Amino acid sequence: MLKVDDINVYYGNIQALKGVSLEVHEGEIVTLIGANGAGKSTLLKTLSGLLKPKNGTIHYLGKSISGRPVQEIVKSGISHVPEGRRVFANMTVEENLELGAYLRKDTAEIRKDFEKVYELFPRLHERRKQMSGTLSGGEQQMLAMGRALMARPKLLFLDEPSMGLAPLLVKTIFQIIEEINRNGTTILLVEQNANMALSIANRAYVIETGKVVLSGTAAELQESDQIKLAYLGGH
Repeated sequence: MLKVDDINVYYGNIQALKGVSLEVHEGEIVTLIGANGAGKSTLLKTLSGLLKPKNGTIHYLGKSISGRPVQEIVKSGISHVPEGRRVFANMTVEENLELGAYLRKDTAEIRKDFEKVYELFPRLHERRKQMSGTLSGGEQQMLAMGRALMARPKLLFLDEPSMGLAPLLVKTIFQIIEEINRNGTTILLVEQNANMALSIANRAYVIETGKVVLSGTAAELQESDQIKLAYLGGH
């Protein structure tokens, strides 16, 4: 579904991604793990058109999307939930969700998707008339995910969905990610909580200083001594 070949990305003179290649197949949850500053968020931003690679190729459903405008990439079926949630604080929950569907014209289907989002996130239904800035961190994360789903993505990028959340909420968010995947959305997940990420993923890539240093099935990586020491607290 997504094939990334040897991309290099720079911030000014600093090389943030060094020859990264990876692939995501339809129906999978693929996770990228790595320390802070390893290049994970940079990779998602590049794949969703916010940053331009210097070279290399990005193919989605067989077509090149390298350097395409963000709007075109969203229209083609890719949604990105950025790190730090970025909800529109002075708009209600409902208005934020409406914005997620701004490229769509199928009003009846949009109404159905509202119902689906409220089913996945009952808390958002309770808070639908509330200003988003007054929501808790966990509720804002749910809203950011719900808003991305309103675009009806085939492929969803999630950047650090568990960041700053209480352990119980992290569990809930991960159960919802699995549910979104079961409902037919392919997921590329960036996550610092490597244990949780590997517990729901099919496959994983480990990124260090802008390079993919290891990849395999999630089960293989969970068993790898190198990964256990670096990312799983040595257990």
